[in-house]
Amino acid sequence: MIVSLKRLFTPSSTTQQAHQAYVQIVAQSRQPVFYQQWQVEDSIDGRFDMIVLHLFFVISCCQESPEFCRQLSETFFADMDRSLREMGVGDTGVGHRVKNMAQAFYGRLKAYENAGADAEKWQEALKRNVLREKPVSDESIAALAEYALKNRQLLQAQPAAALSQGKIAFSH
Repeated sequence: MIVSLKRLFTPSSTTQQAHQAYVQIVAQSRQPVFYQQWQVEDSIDGRFDMIVLHLFFVISCCQESPEFCRQLSETFFADMDRSLREMGVGDTGVGHRVKNMAQAFYGRLKAYENAGADAEKWQEALKRNVLREKPVSDESIAALAEYALKNRQLLQAQPAAALSQGKIAFSH
């Protein structure tokens, strides 16, 4: 009986690995360089977009682990739900906002996938999604795009099994 209850309340190893990966993704997305040098807005929206960018790097490399990708996405949305509630958004407002976040999330994943290895397409996608068309220096856009390309390539070179176990080595 105790074993059955323990199994019921203990997260699966995939859930634990997704949580571990998500913690690393959030830590990387909070690096000061994004906000202090590359002009990403240090706001809820800016932080959301940086988390989504880093989620893309991992999810795009772990397609053969759909359960991990699903758990990682669920961890992200659970965190967004929790954050909205902490900010005082009511139950009815949370659902609407999470739906909008989901649309933004999947739209950004598609835009980044479509950018491929093309630096110019990355600059366009990042300017539209992360920088939200606000006026920023060409150097900031180029640096952010270079960072994105570098990390996408770096994570693609890492074993997907390691990534899906939450062992992620981002570049700075």
